[in-house]
Amino acid sequence: MRESLLIEIGVEELPAIPFLKELRNIEKKWHKILCDYRLESEFDFFYTPRRLLFFHKNFLLKQPDSKEEFYGAPLKIAYKEGNPTPAAYGFAKKCDIEVKDIQKAVKNSQEVLYYEKKIPGIESKKLLGEMIEKFLLSLDFGKSMRWGNCEFNFIRPLRWLVCMMADENVECEVFGVKSENRTFLHRSLGYDSVSFIDPKEYFSKMETGGVILDSAKREKRVLKQFETLSEKEGIKIDIDRELLDEIVAITEYPTALLGEFDEHFLTLPDEVIITSMKEHQRYFPVFKEDKLTNRFVVVSNAYCKDFSKIIEGNQKVLRPRLSDALFFYENDLKKGLDNQGLKKITFLKGLGSIYEKSQREAKIAAFLHQKYKLPQSAELLEKTVMLAKADLLSDMVYEFTELQAIMGYYYAKAAGEDKDLCLGIKEQYLPDSKKSDLPSSDFSSVVALSNKLDTIFSLFKAGMIPTGTKDPFGLRRAALGVIRITLERGFSFDIKEDAALLAKDYKGVDLQKIENFFIERILNYFDVNASVINAVLKSGEREIGRISKKIAALEEIVKSKNFKETSATFKRVANIVKDIDLSLDLKVDETLLKEAPEKELYRVFKNADSKNYDTYKDRLDALFGLKPQIDTFFDKVMVNVDDEALRNNRKNLIAGIYKAFRSVAEIKEVTL
Repeated sequence: MRESLLIEIGVEELPAIPFLKELRNIEKKWHKILCDYRLESEFDFFYTPRRLLFFHKNFLLKQPDSKEEFYGAPLKIAYKEGNPTPAAYGFAKKCDIEVKDIQKAVKNSQEVLYYEKKIPGIESKKLLGEMIEKFLLSLDFGKSMRWGNCEFNFIRPLRWLVCMMADENVECEVFGVKSENRTFLHRSLGYDSVSFIDPKEYFSKMETGGVILDSAKREKRVLKQFETLSEKEGIKIDIDRELLDEIVAITEYPTALLGEFDEHFLTLPDEVIITSMKEHQRYFPVFKEDKLTNRFVVVSNAYCKDFSKIIEGNQKVLRPRLSDALFFYENDLKKGLDNQGLKKITFLKGLGSIYEKSQREAKIAAFLHQKYKLPQSAELLEKTVMLAKADLLSDMVYEFTELQAIMGYYYAKAAGEDKDLCLGIKEQYLPDSKKSDLPSSDFSSVVALSNKLDTIFSLFKAGMIPTGTKDPFGLRRAALGVIRITLERGFSFDIKEDAALLAKDYKGVDLQKIENFFIERILNYFDVNASVINAVLKSGEREIGRISKKIAALEEIVKSKNFKETSATFKRVANIVKDIDLSLDLKVDETLLKEAPEKELYRVFKNADSKNYDTYKDRLDALFGLKPQIDTFFDKVMVNVDDEALRNNRKNLIAGIYKAFRSVAEIKEVTL
């Protein structure tokens, strides 16, 4: 038997950001609870800032009956001369039965003690309170709070609970709140609870009570209103996905409204205005003809007809924030960029000041400047790196930390600094995420690389190495940034040789750990068969650009339909030479080539190996093209002959072929 089940967990307003981080797990965790209690069924999940809602159209009234099987000792041990032994009595006690009720079964080809206990299912009503509480305790929002007598702990206090099966209130209590067939509509309609008789009436009252339960419908409503405003006003609303998700999470009945601020605030950099609106007020910036305007869109949660006071109130709130920003900006422009104050700001304990970090970055930049032969002067690059973090001393960055580097760009530009210097400051932290933009020039890229490499070397020297999922200083992101920049700009960077040269200024740093750290990032970066990446890395290649090209070449060949057959031949080659030191000079004495197949193999290999190839793919194709001659060699020629000179010569021939492959990849590592 099944009935509908409505569960509504009413809370004080949920904080959007921690809630959204856990949102993707909520349905999975409720489903797990259902499975654990053997009450699995399909359900719909909805949420608003004040409620979590689960609705089952067909929920089991009771758990299915189940059985539990018990197996005991073999009968020959449980009974002696037809009489039960202690083994039989012990089994009966375990099963809570009399010895006479023991059954028998065959297990592992012998008769053993057996008992099947039937377990009747429990009524769902008796389990739901426990299930709801376990579900709530399973949620992880990062932060929680206590309320009342501090007995309960959740992200926000529980204020009401609905647990209705069809039209019946299922009596239960969770976190001190008893279930009732009462809920709350939109606050604009009142603060008193309203009753309902069944789920149908509940959904009806939500619909007419200013509560849109479905988050997808709330989002669709917001986007439609954005579209209407854009068409009517001839504007473009900058829709930030994360901000939109947050707006949907904090509203029950969203309404998009257009507001404005004084035009003189447009003298501020766009980023300052946008940050102030997005981060502090949750406003969407408005553009016209690709230029930021003195207008904004706020999404109200009010349920009313006249929004004029709401628009006025939001305009009033924004004004002092922009006034403060304008004051900070003008004050910073008067002071200009000066990095001397960075000497008083500690980078990290034991790693000196930020000024000293800038000095270390400047040394790395000088090395890269020479390596990549940048057209800009070394002096300009050094000046850029030394000024890059000077905006940390500005009032604006103190107030809006997320504008670090961006404000440095504007202050340097206002001071008439070189355009490359300005852009280098602005892009020094790029890329700052897996999908973020990269620096737009070689010059900016070197500035960014210098920052990331110093951070990695410094923290590894201090022993602050990421472990598990913990990476508080973003070192994995920094290493990934190094990989992305070098590949995008075509820069050569060897994670072993170049790292060793740079490490001279970081005495005591473990270079092997840094190399391994980069290798881990490379393994995660390329979206190809993991064994292909491993094959290239096992060959000893450590230059990022060549690693990328070799991976691409090998991956293309591995995907070919006949690779499995081809690879079998070359894995046989690898097996024969496994005890040979490939670093030795593996000379082949042509006078010792006795058999026609070995002469032919040597000829075609020598021809293939002596050529210069445009790509690694061409080289691999040529080497894999040796398969017919290698197969014939294995079929017709005995390698492990008694004659030592002849045996070693044949092994050197095979080893030479594998060594040629190994210049690109360790083929034996590839698996399909």
